[in-house]
Amino acid sequence: METILVLAHTEADGSLAQPAREAIAAAQTLGPFHVGLIGNHTQQAANQIAGCGAEKFFAVTGAEFAQPRYATDAAAAEAIARTAAATIILVPHTSRWGRVAAGVAARLGGRADTHVTGIAAGPTITRWYYRQRMEAQMTRTQRPWLIALDPGCVAPLQGAAGTATILPVNVTATSRTQVCGVKAPATSQQTIRPDAKLLFVAGAGWTKKQPDGQTHVAEAAEIILGFLNASQASLGSSKSLVDLSGEGQAVLPFMSHLNQIGQTGSTPRHRKGLATCCHGEEPHTVGWRFIVERRAINLDPNCGWARGKADVLYVADAFAVMRKVNELLAAKP
Repeated sequence: METILVLAHTEADGSLAQPAREAIAAAQTLGPFHVGLIGNHTQQAANQIAGCGAEKFFAVTGAEFAQPRYATDAAAAEAIARTAAATIILVPHTSRWGRVAAGVAARLGGRADTHVTGIAAGPTITRWYYRQRMEAQMTRTQRPWLIALDPGCVAPLQGAAGTATILPVNVTATSRTQVCGVKAPATSQQTIRPDAKLLFVAGAGWTKKQPDGQTHVAEAAEIILGFLNASQASLGSSKSLVDLSGEGQAVLPFMSHLNQIGQTGSTPRHRKGLATCCHGEEPHTVGWRFIVERRAINLDPNCGWARGKADVLYVADAFAVMRKVNELLAAKP
């Protein structure tokens, strides 16, 4: 019989983020499981999920485990896994877990699979290959088996609060890496928001000549940033738009290749998506595979979005539509 363990880091306020709660919800479908928590404070997180059905709650607690560092994270994860005698280890594939997943599996003498998009009893996992064009189901006989589940693939655990009893796991971990602080862009310039309900994608049309024969890149930037700040949507981009900087053309100042959506970019998992001024070609729309509801704005009624790739296509000028949307958002109380 498998011994299933879900590992999760606590947030700065001691709670569990949505990707961690998704991993716990996935574990519920596999059978009896344990939960292992790592962070500066873990009792609040354990209480948050006390009713999730876990048989035991393990925790490595301390200030040295608050910051994402390979040495301390890997040591804590290894200690909990050995204490629980886990054969299946499930983690959310966040940047923090993605950094240590393979190393933890190697320390335990097991194997790791990352970017898993589904898991079923067996267990059997689902992954996408060849730039998200091929779906594969696979299993392993090697144990322990560490499985990193991509965020957005499972509905997160809800309403399971209570009082949990934690079994502490003592770890002596040292690291030469010291976290001195965090440098981040201003809130108004933060455009990538993985937990946002809406993905707003801008295409190269925003930088092309408009009906008056002129380009309006500055106005496009103002409209897009205004919408992002008002809606707290996440910003995506077509490859053609982010490549414009290499061609010496005017570009949106807050756009980079990190925003790129498609077979050579990311495949986000937002509930809704709105594409503007892009044509919906296959290399771009492959990145929309996991978007639940797709809408697009384009002046061309025969663009790729109209050929079964969008649930709704608005044949209109994106400048005019988004100006009106921003007006409506600004008028909301």
